[in-house]
Amino acid sequence: MSSEDASALRQHVHRFLRSFGLLACETTPCGQPLPVSYAHALMILDGVSGDDEAPTMGALARELGIDKSNVTRLCRRMQDAGHLEITRCGEDGRVRCLRLTAAGRRLAKQVERSSRRRFERILSHIPPERRAELLRGLDLLGEAVARTLEEEV
Repeated sequence: MSSEDASALRQHVHRFLRSFGLLACETTPCGQPLPVSYAHALMILDGVSGDDEAPTMGALARELGIDKSNVTRLCRRMQDAGHLEITRCGEDGRVRCLRLTAAGRRLAKQVERSSRRRFERILSHIPPERRAELLRGLDLLGEAVARTLEEEV
């Protein structure tokens, strides 16, 4: 691997992150005025049906890839906004289970709709015959990032 390749990858990723809007405080890439972690937490928690076991803060932290103290603050903000119910669960009184409120589910649906529309618009600018290539490249990049993170732990 050359340092030029690493530098080019870095430049492409940085340009992508900026153009995608991940650094914008006022809106998520899906067009909602929420922090990215908040929008992702809504979508993850909305994927849990009423019959499923409620996810814990620890499970949400792992899914989001953030530490427990950050997920605790995020959940408190979501609770304060009326989007999340936090309850004790299980035998261990320290474990907290999470469930979206009706308002949280409505907001999660809005985030999901606007995110889907945005990705459809983005995909419309990529020739259909190149889309599979793009998705394979993103899979490869995601796997490389995951392996790198495992090595750093």
